[in-house]
Amino acid sequence: MRELTCVTPEVRERLVVRFGADVLGWCDELPALVHELAARWDLDPVEASGGGTSRLFRCVQRDTGASVWLKLTPEPLIAREEAEALRAWADTPSVVTLLAADLAAGALLLENVEPGVPVRQLVRSLPEVAALLRDLRVSPPGPGEHSVLRPLSHRIDFLFDLAERRLAAVRAKDPAARVVLGQARGAVLELAGGGPVGLVHGDLHPANVLSGPGARMVAIDPRPTWGDPDFDAVDWVLEGVADPAVLEERIEELAALVPGSSPRRVLGWCRALAALNAVTGMCAGRDDAETGFLLALAGG
Repeated sequence: MRELTCVTPEVRERLVVRFGADVLGWCDELPALVHELAARWDLDPVEASGGGTSRLFRCVQRDTGASVWLKLTPEPLIAREEAEALRAWADTPSVVTLLAADLAAGALLLENVEPGVPVRQLVRSLPEVAALLRDLRVSPPGPGEHSVLRPLSHRIDFLFDLAERRLAAVRAKDPAARVVLGQARGAVLELAGGGPVGLVHGDLHPANVLSGPGARMVAIDPRPTWGDPDFDAVDWVLEGVADPAVLEERIEELAALVPGSSPRRVLGWCRALAALNAVTGMCAGRDDAETGFLLALAGG
């Protein structure tokens, strides 16, 4: 188990970028933590993966042989936020189920979604997307007294800070892109300051949605906040679009299927967030029609 749970140099570098050098101590202690949690929850870890904020271990439950996922983060607040959102969505099959948690240790035990194919690998229609967005709106109407979730504006600031760092690293001599990004930040924070308030997934792109049982879409890995739920629609209406008329048509079609959704606000979110998607493409060296469309949309 120790070889599986040891954090490789490449992963350590990625975590240091996100959390700072203090995370290296957490990396050193991770094998012992996984061993302790596996013993407590009767698990055998069999596979390791993870993103920029966590380590993820596919485990087999010793009593049933079923697969589950053990997710650990060096920042316990991230685990507390995700756990609060998953518990709020516990009654919908469109969100992964939280089985257990040790929030002080930054640990979540999550169900395995079968077949678990990322939606980005499949062709999905807007009615299926609408079903997911409707289910995500079945949650408390606002933060309770003990909520640890922060406003959507906090998530937005994080995303724009990250985009500016990426842009500075690879496009330092492109002042126009930096201006567009700065203008977009102002527009999106203005949007976040008004409108309805609900539980927002915060990172609802196709890679964070799996094809679940009965062709249902199942959301994973939320970065939850309190804010306008229409924020979660942006990636689904923008994906593959390079024409303003087509974008507005997709927005109208989706909003008609999601009670409470505002076509005007979804379009506003698309315009304000287009710069983020464009910068991601530019940092990857893309100079295609879609990236050009996103920059024009952000500037408009």
